[in-house]
Parts: sequence; C-alpha cells; structure tokens
Amino acid sequence: MEDFFANVENRRHAWPAGRRDLHWHLLPDPAVVHERLVEPYRELTHRPGLEPVPARWLHVTVLHSGPQQEASPQEVEAITTRVRKAVAATGSIELTFARPSIGTQAVECAARPGAAARRLWETTWTATTEVVGPRWPLVPATYHPHTTLAYAAGRDAQHLDRGQLKAHLSDLDTGEVSLFFSQLALVAQWHDGRHIIWEHLTDIPLT
Repeated sequence: MEDFFANVENRRHAWPAGRRDLHWHLLPDPAVVHERLVEPYRELTHRPGLEPVPARWLHVTVLHSGPQQEASPQEVEAITTRVRKAVAATGSIELTFARPSIGTQAVECAARPGAAARRLWETTWTATTEVVGPRWPLVPATYHPHTTLAYAAGRDAQHLDRGQLKAHLSDLDTGEVSLFFSQLALVAQWHDGRHIIWEHLTDIPLT
C-alpha cells in the first residue's frame, strides 16, 4: 500500500503536516462507531503499516476547505452564517456504511445514499466561494461519502499485502452499519504524518 500522508503532502494541492485546514464533517457518535465500526475490525486495522482511526476521530469529510491561517475570523463567520442559512430545516441524514474495502492508501467504508451528503458538499463549497472567491481549490473535486477505519502510513505501509488483508476481511462475519447525522461540524484539522486530529469550532444543526 502507499503512505496516505506522504501522498497528501505531495499532491498538487498539498496539505503539509501541522497545517490547520478548515474542514466540514459529519461526525458520528464515538460510542456507537466504537462498537459497530472500530471493534469489529480491530484485527484487520491494527497491523504494522496501518494507523487505525480511534472512534473519537472517525469522521465523514464533507469538504476540505482552505488553510485556517488564510481566512480571517470575519470570513470564517461569514461562511458559517451562509452554511447555517442554507441547511436550516434540511433534516437529519442517514447513511449506510458498507463493509470495508482495502484501497491503495486506506481501509474505507463507502456510504450511501450519496445525494444528501453531496448536497452538503455543494452547499459548503458555494458558501466558501461566495466569501473567499477562487482562493482555495475544491477538495475533493468529486464527492462520495465514506469513512476511513485505518490509513496506510510510514515505511511499513509498502510491505502491507492487500491480498492478505482482503482474505482476512472475507473471514469477518460483519454487515452494513446505518448511522444518523443531525448536525454539520466545522473543524480546524491537521495531521502529523500518522494521525488526523482537529480542533472543534462549531456545529450547525440540520434539523
């Protein structure tokens, strides 16, 4: 597998370690995801070369916005106000997460239906560009909701055998998981080359 963090640091729109970027997330209940998504796959995700995501940091990214230091407090407030107005009375979102897939950089659970989450992606991007213009790129450029259970990281990532991981996954008798989201979270998020963490800024109700 490939080191996820090395890739985000070297991609066209790089995200270097330590830089706080504004992100919009759907955040599940940590207790629920610990029981239903973290623990059932512990033997799969806790292997050399994989960095498992603890329940408290499990998230569904809606939009990776721009560097926090490039936005004034007034701009952040203006974006937040626009998002709040746009999603008022939207209603809670239910996403059903599939069993994990073994990608080239991470172990992920795709979610469906994508339409409601995609509308939030469009809404947050529209609000952002109305305030800051074309200053920041659209990340991701196309959107599908998912959550990551473990990132490939460090020098051991290249030694991970995806075939063996898939074989282990095939022996796990687990099913899909449905989760409800009643609010949208704005966070200032960074990584240290092995983990993703954030400072929580605000929540916006969807109901």
